[in-house]
Amino acid sequence: MKSLSGKVAVVTGAGRGIGRSIAKCLAAAGAKVVINYAHSQGGAEELVKELQDEGLTGLAIKADVSVVEEIERMVQLTVEAYGRIDILINNAAIDPTEDFFQVTEAFWEKVVNTNLKGTFFCAQACAREMQKTGSGKIINISSVHGELTMPRYAVYASTKGGINALTRQLALDLAKYHITVNAVAPGATEVEKFIGQAWYDPEEMGSYIPLGRIGQPADIAPMIHFLASEDANFITGQIITIDGGSSTKLFLPVDVT
Repeated sequence: MKSLSGKVAVVTGAGRGIGRSIAKCLAAAGAKVVINYAHSQGGAEELVKELQDEGLTGLAIKADVSVVEEIERMVQLTVEAYGRIDILINNAAIDPTEDFFQVTEAFWEKVVNTNLKGTFFCAQACAREMQKTGSGKIINISSVHGELTMPRYAVYASTKGGINALTRQLALDLAKYHITVNAVAPGATEVEKFIGQAWYDPEEMGSYIPLGRIGQPADIAPMIHFLASEDANFITGQIITIDGGSSTKLFLPVDVT
């Protein structure tokens, strides 16, 4: 029997990248998966067809998670289609960079509303449905930027640090409903938008990572599967880093060897 058979999972931002890999992994484990997207309609619909061709279940639903009304509509359509929600993967995010002194209110609101506000209200809407069945799994996709960051990432890092704090808080608030809340914090991970960029050199980036390569979405998905399964029923409030060991290193501008 598949470990997530009979479960219904909502994966936000699943039309491409890490979200797509997570959705495929959960579907392969037996879950009925809602593939949420805001802009990647082609990728979402392609994934639904791919799952159906493999005898798996997927449904694409468009919703901008920065808009509460669209979140609520996504949840309503999910329940209408599948009757319940057991798993939420809060993956949808944007990561534009900007010099600190050039950050505008509009830039701040765009990033915060998608990454942090979206995570909060998706959790709230889905947890209401999980309450009805007496259990649930919420897994937030954070980032190593929540703890260790780089120049020009002030706003993005703020949202990921906020997600870490929110994860711990919701784990406490929702425990009495048997809803666990955890986060996974990926390090550098190769996604579609990197390919073809002049600055992107996977070999060079991999040389800075102790395990010698940049991460792949498939490196992240198995941990999500585990946290969504009954094997993780006693794990909540945790931030799990998957970065090939990058966060173990102290980077200095000089060679001290």
